[in-house]
Amino acid sequence: MKAMILAAGKGTRVRPITYTTPKPMIPILQKPVMEFLLELLRQHGFDQIMVNVSHLAEEIESYFRDGQRFGVEIGYSFEGSIDDNGKLVGKAIGSAGGMRKIQDFKTFFDDTFIVLCGDALIDLDLTAAVKWHREKGSIATIITKSVPPDEVSSYGIVVTDDDGRVKEFQEKPAVEEAKSTNISTGIYIFEPEIFEHIPSNVEYDIGGDLFPKLVEIGAPFYAKAMDFEWVDIGKVPDYWRAIRGVLSGEIKNVQIPGNQVKEGIYTGLNVAVNWDKVDITGPVYIGAMTKIEDGAKIVGPVYIGPSCCVCSGATVENSVIFEYSRLGPGVMLVDKLVYGRYCVDKTGASIDVQAASLDWLITDARQVPPAHNQAERQAIAELLDTSSAS
Repeated sequence: MKAMILAAGKGTRVRPITYTTPKPMIPILQKPVMEFLLELLRQHGFDQIMVNVSHLAEEIESYFRDGQRFGVEIGYSFEGSIDDNGKLVGKAIGSAGGMRKIQDFKTFFDDTFIVLCGDALIDLDLTAAVKWHREKGSIATIITKSVPPDEVSSYGIVVTDDDGRVKEFQEKPAVEEAKSTNISTGIYIFEPEIFEHIPSNVEYDIGGDLFPKLVEIGAPFYAKAMDFEWVDIGKVPDYWRAIRGVLSGEIKNVQIPGNQVKEGIYTGLNVAVNWDKVDITGPVYIGAMTKIEDGAKIVGPVYIGPSCCVCSGATVENSVIFEYSRLGPGVMLVDKLVYGRYCVDKTGASIDVQAASLDWLITDARQVPPAHNQAERQAIAELLDTSSAS
């Protein structure tokens, strides 16, 4: 059976991670989120998968290639062009526009097919969902979940009648304007006839354009609420919660990699740490070839990627540290995400430590640490404390 993964977006709400990593490649404990989707599709017999790509397309294609090692076949539809300097320039054409581009190239979707957003962890029973869709005689089906009222503005809102037929679709409405708390999870089931309602060669969105049109013309368009695990990674705080959920065991369909060396503490290969001279409380994952110096303190949930260095006297609590990060002596990171030269709080606000001349605090572990004497460090620390207090 055939499916499509939507992977062309720029992921602006997950910056700074998506400056260099496309959203489908964002790692959940070192495994790209799109890899989990491929595994789910394969389990339910979807082994021919098209992926539309644009932003950082080469990162996705070079990792997944033709899909053989994942037990599926993958094809890519690039949205954009090459400029005069030979550089790929992405230009996404909308989720429905991406579907149409594939179908116009050569008819690919010739039976019931599934479309998934490439930025969520799910464990949905796709087989049961397709069965329900076909029994309804639906041309398009949305899989939905309910969210708290204050979160509705981040999603497409679905309003249905008692039979599940969609009566209205609101794309990311204001809280006061939302008519339901049932949201679209970015999981769609379509029949090939859907292309009669998608124009060619224009930017066209599933939620913003296609679904309102289906409601307007009274098409057999349904929504099905299902009980399944769905972890959206649409924003930095979402990613934060996902990592914490995996480490704490709240998210069941993701295994913590590495070896469990102590209760709640997992490590990759060749981690350098003297367990008697550090203070580590799980759940914690420490990636391969990472060094934890004597006197460091780590309070979980914490994820530390491979090839990092946590220097003596540093404290890391409730944080996510990406690969090749060096946390300087005495640094205290609480509720932070460190990605390259960026330090991000759990609301998504970030600081460029290099531009702020704070690279003695956080730097690339492959670089020689900048030289600052203790007096300079103390002065900057006091300045930061004063600034945060004001």
